[in-house]
Amino acid sequence: MKIPKILQTISNTLKTKNAKALIVGGSVRDYFLQLPIKDYDIEVYGLDTLDELSSILEAYGSVNLVGKSFGVLKFCYEGEEYDFSFPRTESKIGEGHRGFEVEVDGHLDFKVAARRRDFTINALGYDVESKQFLDPFDGMQDIKDKKLRHIDDATFVEDPLRVYRAVQFSARFGFALADETFLLCKQMVEEGMLDTLAKERVYEEWKKLLLKSPKPSIGFECMRELGILERYFPELHALIGVPQSPKWHPEGDVWVHTMMTLDEMQQELKMTDETLKMKVKQKLKFLFAILCHDLGKTVSTTVDDEGNIRSIGHEITGMELTKTLMYRLTDEHDLIESLLPLVEHHLKPSQFYRAKSGSKAIRKLATQVNIEELVLVAKADFLGRTTQEALARDYKAGTWLLEKASELSVKNRPLEKLLQGKDLIDLGLEPSPEFSKILDEVYVLQLEGEIASREKALSFIRKKYAKK
Repeated sequence: MKIPKILQTISNTLKTKNAKALIVGGSVRDYFLQLPIKDYDIEVYGLDTLDELSSILEAYGSVNLVGKSFGVLKFCYEGEEYDFSFPRTESKIGEGHRGFEVEVDGHLDFKVAARRRDFTINALGYDVESKQFLDPFDGMQDIKDKKLRHIDDATFVEDPLRVYRAVQFSARFGFALADETFLLCKQMVEEGMLDTLAKERVYEEWKKLLLKSPKPSIGFECMRELGILERYFPELHALIGVPQSPKWHPEGDVWVHTMMTLDEMQQELKMTDETLKMKVKQKLKFLFAILCHDLGKTVSTTVDDEGNIRSIGHEITGMELTKTLMYRLTDEHDLIESLLPLVEHHLKPSQFYRAKSGSKAIRKLATQVNIEELVLVAKADFLGRTTQEALARDYKAGTWLLEKASELSVKNRPLEKLLQGKDLIDLGLEPSPEFSKILDEVYVLQLEGEIASREKALSFIRKKYAKK
């Protein structure tokens, strides 16, 4: 296992004091999963006090003592940060994720210290000096078998968030939950243990699931099987079994379609990210928008006597359901507001294409939603089905709308207003509350194509409003 040179240097110094450094946790796991290693966590065995460790580290870089009470020191070297810690045990003494008593012991046995971890794949260690891997709970075999297995019943249930960690790990790594882990997680859900979790902690696990999983649907299927959706996210659980027209959705019910669209969105974002580095919040906006785009079908779907299935207006009814789901997860109001127009208008690209809508409709659409973003959501919706057109992966409606919007200069922003308030003053009008009404009137004429230049806009104002 290749490690930064500074860690080897520190290990050599520790050896002179009859101590040793072990790389632990996610970095060792990711080595075996052949994933990029971003963070190194180091446990130090053989020292008596954290002050000893701090003194050793300070010879090479800066040390932050913010986590000292938990046996953790933040070490910074050449702009990189590493977590150095003493082995420790944790005992549950109160409610919540802070209700633990931590006992730090530099001479603890590695297996005893590793027992506090959640899954076998996260309990691996690497001895820097001997260059040997430590595997007290057969985590390497579980990696080979693609199994996610918890270590200890008693310690696992002490933090119910571990159920969500099981969900996002299964999706990120493509691992199945071991039978005993699945049963324990399901029992924890049924007994209401997840009720105590702060939504901020749950949201962090959702973000990892959405952002880091090649196929987020695996995690959502896991939540469905464990009963999490039924108990905590009824808006999503209600999608299961809602029928769709086989003409447009031969793949199955709304749940199946939504899961397919979620995976398609992840692939689209991955391809887009190769040329445009999106911020995390941008990615989350698109992933949540596609997750929520058909929530309205749960209340808007009807089946007539002849078996025709329709979901008229589901894009409107889905907006309120989107808000209730999202606010249960997070209080990030700006994020939630940003994805609502994508839900509301997700049908427009296909509708406009079939109707060959004109410039006026496209310009008006650009005032309600970013068309480029809308096409991304609509494309994932289109591809997340098994029609012949979707399987051919040729989204003609999106290509057409983007071309039209580009020609009209409204692909990713509304049509620019030709006039501002100062233009009305220059024409001799007295500032008044009427200004906004006049400017809106001109802008509507712009959108309708009646006024296409600044000169025509000024002429319109002179004729209708200038003093005589």
